[in-house]
This record gives sequence, structure tokens and C-alpha cells, in this order.
Amino acid sequence: MAAEKKIQTIGVLTSGGDSPGMNAAIRAVVRRGLALGMKVKGIRKGYDGLMNEEIIDMTARDVSDTIARGGTILYTARCAEMRTPEGQERAAEVCRKHGIDGLVVIGGDGSFAGAQKLANLGINTVGVPGTIDLDIACTEYTIGFDTAVNTAMEAIDKVRDTSTSHERCSIIEVMGRNAGYIALWCGIANGAEDILLPEKYDYDEQKIINNIIQNRKRGKKHHIIINAEGIGHSTSMAKRIEAATGIETRATILGHMQRGGSPTCKDRVYASIMGAYAVDLLAAGKTKRVVGYKNGEYIDFDINEALAMNKDLPPYQYEVARSLSANYDR
Repeated sequence: MAAEKKIQTIGVLTSGGDSPGMNAAIRAVVRRGLALGMKVKGIRKGYDGLMNEEIIDMTARDVSDTIARGGTILYTARCAEMRTPEGQERAAEVCRKHGIDGLVVIGGDGSFAGAQKLANLGINTVGVPGTIDLDIACTEYTIGFDTAVNTAMEAIDKVRDTSTSHERCSIIEVMGRNAGYIALWCGIANGAEDILLPEKYDYDEQKIINNIIQNRKRGKKHHIIINAEGIGHSTSMAKRIEAATGIETRATILGHMQRGGSPTCKDRVYASIMGAYAVDLLAAGKTKRVVGYKNGEYIDFDINEALAMNKDLPPYQYEVARSLSANYDR
């Protein structure tokens, strides 16, 4: 859908969970917008800050030396009010009051749902996928996933070292909400013996226990279980496994360390291009769009179409992960 008039002032906000690379996207939005002759306003604390009018003018200097920083310089917050018609009307009214005729929303599905509502109220919006969970269906890449999965991989390597020294079983819980992408990637990258994914786990704990016992009989000195956040309960699971196997079992919950840290080169570059692409869409008169990455290309989708898509774990990747681990049948 085309915007009715040329965009003169754009706003940019980060919403929902933060992810490494968001600052690269903000920087790109600001500098691309300024290069195209627009004014750029930064909105602090997501939709919550929008409703409270925490809005600042941004210059190229304001985003200097931010590309290497984790988190988001604009801060972020959850906003229950944005789920209500009254909150949506309020947010649209604030945009109009501050002359924001184009809005770039960096976040996940929940953030895009807010952008969709604002677009329906006449605010030109473009969404940029920023989430470590990789759970946005229209894109193969989301800002922050690459950094988060590398952070988790390095932490799991360290846990494996001590787990081997003590001949332990280690359950390591990674983030991802109800999506198992971080767990799947770490399972392959860290050579885990078991990977528990929300999309696949059958909650047959006895099967895991049998696998641990069999591996110990074969002479394996440690056992690594990657547990996805969507399954959780790693500490109680560790206690049950230790009681059943007699093997010392420890749970490590990596938690929010996965959200932080300096973004990888991939997250910096992809986020920069996506941020610039979002500005270009607005400049071209496009609205109600979501930026994505598929088959080596940066593309965009209608926001309604993007939110209606479903994303599943790639079956082949899961099958490979299973076959490369210490399988139950060998």
C-alpha cells in the first residue's frame, strides 16, 4: 500500500525484548533518513514511551559509536496498553502531534502487531525483525539471533569442560520463548547428546535417562542436554535425572546473558541493511510492510501477510542434529 504523501519525518522505536544489533538498525534508520532529507525522531522505551511522548530529535552524531554496543540506546519496554483500541488511538495521536508520518518499528511479532494497528489508523509503518528467538515466519534472519546463539555456544563449551572434569550430566537451558532455534543450533554446534525442543519434545524423560545410562556404559564421561526455554524446569529435571541415574546432574540456565553483548559482524551488517531498507520503503511511499531476508535477498512483505505466516523448525536440520548426537539406538 502506498503512502498518501511524501514522508518528511520518521520515528524509530525498539519494542519488546532487546537483541544485539538493534543499535546498528537504529543507526542505519537515522543516517539513511537524514541522507534522504528527512527529519528523524527517536522514541524511547517502545510503545510505552510513544504514549508518554518520550520523543527526541536525532542527528547523525547521536548514533556515533553505537554499532558495536549491545542492547538498545532507545531502551525498550513491554506495553499492555498498546493491545487496547484506546492505547492504539493514543499512540497514533502522539505520532500525528509530533509530525511523525513514518514509523520504523524494530522488534518481534508483538511489536509488529502494534505497527499493524498503527498502520490501520493511518500511520505509515515498516517493521524490522529484531529478536534473538528467530521466530518470525516471513524471514530467515532476525536481528540478534546470530550473536545470541554464539554467546550460548561459547557458554555451553565452557560448561562442557567442567562437566567432563566431574563426569557429570549437564542440562543447559537456552532462551527462545516457545521457539527451539537457539537450542537446535547449539545442539548441533556443541555436539549435545540430547536436544529438547518445544516443537519436538514428547516429555518422555525415561528415554533421556536410558540414553544417559547407555552412554555411561559405553564409556562416555559426560552428557550434555540442551533444553529450550519453552520446556524449562531444568533444575527439577536435573534432580529427577540424578535420582534415576545416580550420575551427578547440574542445571545451568544461561538466561539474559544471551540478549547482551557486542553484536557479531553478521548482526551489524544485516541490521544496518534492514534499517536502511525500512527507510527506503517509507521514502518510496510504502507502508504496512515488514522487512525480511530470504534466499540471500532483503525483501519486504505486507504486514498482515507476515503476521499470518507460521514458522516450523526445518525437519532436515532436526534430523541431522539427531543423527550426529549419541543416538538411542547405537
